[in-house]
Amino acid sequence: MPDSDRISPKDAAYEALKTAILTLEMQPGADLDEASLCAEFGLSRTPLREVLRRLAGEGYVDLRQNRGARVSEMSHTTLRDFFLAAPMIYGAILRLAALNARPAQIEALKTTQAGFRAALRQGSARDRALMNNRFHEITGEMAGNVYLLPSFQRLLIDHARISMTFYRPRDEAMARNVTEAADQHDAIIAAIEAGDADKAAALATQHWNLSRNQIELFVMPGGLDLPLGAPPRIATA
Repeated sequence: MPDSDRISPKDAAYEALKTAILTLEMQPGADLDEASLCAEFGLSRTPLREVLRRLAGEGYVDLRQNRGARVSEMSHTTLRDFFLAAPMIYGAILRLAALNARPAQIEALKTTQAGFRAALRQGSARDRALMNNRFHEITGEMAGNVYLLPSFQRLLIDHARISMTFYRPRDEAMARNVTEAADQHDAIIAAIEAGDADKAAALATQHWNLSRNQIELFVMPGGLDLPLGAPPRIATA
């Protein structure tokens, strides 16, 4: 491999930790031992902390003063916020993606979609979750909105972690839903390529509803009584 293509130890640590968090190899809320990570990745404390700050900035880890880093949590509160925010943010991202996508990004999205379908045919739950995550990451890059992207990235982290459950089809109905998700990806690509912002936003709603139905089966908090996707009720005098 040419020197220019070699990944740096810091980037390797970043990618490995990101993948471990997305695939639940590192559980939500788990403490990160800096000494162990330094030994694993061959880094000193300073570059490792730079990696952790980068991950914290993207929502993968939380940095706590005098207590070290931990994997970002998935609590009742975060899941409630996830359900409320996801349909709005997904819709805004795909609308902007249709308006702003560049040809190279569209080609990258098509390549990733091919990888997702291959993972559905013969990959593991880990492969499927990672390819789906990358598909949606690219739509966020297409949207290119500095205000939306941090929120979208945080949503994708938890969506990937939840997906590790429902990308293990346990019956025919679930397998059909995963296949439908792949078909919706194709429709999303077509809408973005056509620059059809309204269609892309409508597909975002359909795609979210499909995912939501799967999420409800496994992780819907029992105490939530708010209709999914509806705005919170505001008390009036």
